[in-house]
Amino acid sequence: MPEPRTALRHTFSGPVLRRSLLVGLIVGTALNAINQGPEIWRGEDVVIWKLAMTYCVPFLVSSYGAWSALRTRQ
Repeated sequence: MPEPRTALRHTFSGPVLRRSLLVGLIVGTALNAINQGPEIWRGEDVVIWKLAMTYCVPFLVSSYGAWSALRTRQ
């Protein structure tokens, strides 16, 4: 089992980071459309912290999944 620091370094490098960013972008966009879609379509103000968190959460979940898999891989 790799050390947690090694797994963390691999999690935020190259392909794993790109995949986490892509997941965050796709899932975050879908969730923003669901949660604040009417406001966006009407041109109203959106809640910026909700918009940012909606992208951060899927990125962090994807990154944690990669970290967990790399940490337990033998």
